[in-house]
Amino acid sequence: MKYLLSLTISIMILMSSCTTKNEKINYPETRKTDTIDVYFGTQVADPYRWLEDDNSEETAAWVKAQNDVTNAYLAKIPFRDQVRERLTSMWNYPRYGVPFKKGGKYFFFKNDGIQNQSVLYIQDSLQAEPRVFLDPNKLSEDGTTALGTYSVSKDGKYFAYAISKAGSDWNEIYVMETETGKQLADKLEWVKFSGISWRENGFYYSRYDKPAGGGVLSSKNEYMKVYYHVVGDPQEKDVLVYENRNYPLRNYGITATEDGRYLVLGESESTSGNSLYIKDLENPQAGFVKIAEGFRFDYSYISNQDGKFLILTNADAPKYRLIEVDLSAPAPENHRIIIPEREEVLVSAEVAGGRIVCEYMKDATNRLYVYTTEGSFVHEVNLPGPGTIAGFEGKKDENEAFFAFTSFTYPSTVFVYDILNNTSKVFFDSELDFDPAKYESKQVFYTSKDGTKVPMFIVHKAGLNLDGNNPVYLYGYGGFNVSLTPVFSVSRLLFIEQGGVFAMPNLRGGGEYGEAWHRAGTKLQKQNVFDDFIAAAEYLIAEKYTQPEKIAIAGGSNGGLLVGACMTQRPDLFAVALPAVGVMDMLRFHKFTIGWAWTEDYGSSEDSVQFQYLLGYSPLHNLKPGTCYPATLVTTADHDDRVVPAHSFKFAATLQEHQSCNNPALIRIETNAGHGAGKPVSKMIDEATDIWSFTMYNLGMKPSFK
Repeated sequence: MKYLLSLTISIMILMSSCTTKNEKINYPETRKTDTIDVYFGTQVADPYRWLEDDNSEETAAWVKAQNDVTNAYLAKIPFRDQVRERLTSMWNYPRYGVPFKKGGKYFFFKNDGIQNQSVLYIQDSLQAEPRVFLDPNKLSEDGTTALGTYSVSKDGKYFAYAISKAGSDWNEIYVMETETGKQLADKLEWVKFSGISWRENGFYYSRYDKPAGGGVLSSKNEYMKVYYHVVGDPQEKDVLVYENRNYPLRNYGITATEDGRYLVLGESESTSGNSLYIKDLENPQAGFVKIAEGFRFDYSYISNQDGKFLILTNADAPKYRLIEVDLSAPAPENHRIIIPEREEVLVSAEVAGGRIVCEYMKDATNRLYVYTTEGSFVHEVNLPGPGTIAGFEGKKDENEAFFAFTSFTYPSTVFVYDILNNTSKVFFDSELDFDPAKYESKQVFYTSKDGTKVPMFIVHKAGLNLDGNNPVYLYGYGGFNVSLTPVFSVSRLLFIEQGGVFAMPNLRGGGEYGEAWHRAGTKLQKQNVFDDFIAAAEYLIAEKYTQPEKIAIAGGSNGGLLVGACMTQRPDLFAVALPAVGVMDMLRFHKFTIGWAWTEDYGSSEDSVQFQYLLGYSPLHNLKPGTCYPATLVTTADHDDRVVPAHSFKFAATLQEHQSCNNPALIRIETNAGHGAGKPVSKMIDEATDIWSFTMYNLGMKPSFK
């Protein structure tokens, strides 16, 4: 009661004051405990451990108090309403997904503009009138129920789809008839990180047991199982196809091949590296045959023909290659190289129109190359320019395919592609009133601390004056083999049209240059990522783009860790810090939900050497009393069960405790939202409004909206 009363008093004090950028903020009091952990003889205090309990009334009261403080601060920003109006206007244009064909029908997603969720359409032919097939906006009043994975049965009769509520990774799977749109009684629960793969009158999917107690959003996910579900059966009748009780911290997924003869089983224990097994269903005595040993390399099934399987892998090829595996002789020495490793990174491959269509990446931009099924180069697909292929869809025996292309100054556009004739034409235009001539986009290469050359994209209005006084939004990720490539964003465009510079370096830890680039930013080399990001800011200063008082840094998830680490290591270098859904406690991340799978990238505090390294950069543990940190807006969500919000809660509480100057140290906690996937457009606009208002206000910008 005393704690709740102090929160109320703190809020009343705040609300009665006229908050400005330079005034001291009265933050809610956050209770401290004497919790101490001992790691290999080293004591580590964790005074805000109680904030890890997402079910407690005390945590809920803290969340409300923090949101009240943040909302009061944001409400004082004079141009916040104008930012919202401009973002809403910019967002309001039709956007299309890449069509795919199944059972003789075409499916595609479309958002009319500011619909909370994109709608799935169906049409009988490319000339036929599209009709609404599934509208996720009708699944909840507030738009927080989103469509996840989905799959059409091979005969086109059924459509199975997963939904996520309030942004959680937990899914429920439902089934409907394709022809009539009739919703069937099927309902599958406790599904997470699963595909849907059809065979005959059912499909394979992965799930966990129901979490015990109240730990639905925070308990460690263990003992994943693969089941087969027959349409019309209750979930209790689903057949357990695969589990391994010896390894609770492994994930499994099954894909049935298009011909229905084989099952391909993937097994992983982290976010990179996997084993691969194949089962011949026409041989009742055959079990799963291991064709790729885990967990050092990645293996992805692409296609199969006559007992031979096309596999994309980085085994002995850091930039990936395509190999063929004969199930009758699956040993590695018998693997045949179809498309060898080359200078560019092989991102993906698809068998379509009797060809192999490969997406490559060179200096973080995409290329499309077409090969014969024996690996002979045929031709390169002409693209509008340097940018990103945002999806490719084609069928093995059909010449027609679809892909989307985008870049920083090229709104996403869908093309229909003739594979044999190597011709493409616009199928869905963006319909956005946008003049690319008003903006400039370029790529530069700068030198990091250890001499490594790192690429960076820079986007701004044409004719920018390099006087060292431009506001900069520096965005990064740097982890888990994820590549950052050019994409169009109306949200970022708002900052650029107000005179801002958007900069995006391709940090080590990502996949832009293959597995070697990824590994150079993992475990005991993670500091390379932070050095790369810091060097990017220093380059922008040296080249007269900006100065420290004009730089905002941003990133989400692993990128939130990036921001947290860099603002604690170099608080003098940045004016604004925007860590979103970040991994902030590097000593305990593996104890929640799927966090154990990240140890391949991060290492673990359960290892004595890795513990010392993690402690050296963990954002939570490197906030120091008496330090002036940048103006900070931490963002997270109450239903984030990927990176649990306790990371952000504890970081924000510690930052508020140690902040020595009047720079704001705020946290914005979204309700009924998760890690980001499936977030309704209304919440995206709300969040972008607050982030851009906070950023421009604390960079001293005076935006003008006409």
